[in-house]
Amino acid sequence: MKQLRIFWLSLLNSTRDLTPIIVVIAFFQFIVLGEYAIPNLGDLLIGLFLVILGLSLFIHGLEMALFPLGETIAYAFAKKGNIWWLLIFAFALGFGTTIAEPALIAVADEAANIAAIGGILEQTETAKQSYANGLRLMVALSVGIAIVIGVIRIIKGWAIHYLIIGGYISVITITSFAPEWIIGIAYDSGGVTTSTITVPLVTALGIGLASSIKGRNPMIDGFGLIALASLTPIIFVMIYGILIQWMA
Repeated sequence: MKQLRIFWLSLLNSTRDLTPIIVVIAFFQFIVLGEYAIPNLGDLLIGLFLVILGLSLFIHGLEMALFPLGETIAYAFAKKGNIWWLLIFAFALGFGTTIAEPALIAVADEAANIAAIGGILEQTETAKQSYANGLRLMVALSVGIAIVIGVIRIIKGWAIHYLIIGGYISVITITSFAPEWIIGIAYDSGGVTTSTITVPLVTALGIGLASSIKGRNPMIDGFGLIALASLTPIIFVMIYGILIQWMA
């Protein structure tokens, strides 16, 4: 009964969150464009309901499983006191969640198609699949390394702004050497990696780890892993483009 009540509240919150989007679309549809006839209105309403339902289920699932799971695992590793297993887990978590990101899969496939059209790749399925898989692998490796760096930062108490500033200096430097056709993809990769699967687990890991280490503040030290996970893919993807150009 309690879970049903929580889910109902989540459903109401999802409806509230989506209301501004619906209002904006309706305003431009009816007022700006003056189009009052909506084709497939029934399908649109069903789709909207499914979006609200899906968002509610997703958020409810995060609160029930992913957030507690990430925090519990972080506590367990901190209690165990073996930093190497913690770092291996951090890398595996970053790599595994990123390689499974639907947004990254979509962007990698689209990038492969555009690269083939632009003459960067051969217009064969093998070449496009190889490029897309290589892009996904490079991004996943970068996120895994970013999470490891973030975990070390929490353990050591390093200030995150130094890491971020150093990272963006590296981004600007590598941009000067990267081929033009990879730069846009690289910058977009930083956003698509931190999506529905990666963010909840990585955030929970950081907060749980900071909460379990004496002298660490979860508010100050627990957050920041996502920033690192958004930064490193830009660097790695541009390096990937440089390697492709060098081998061509």
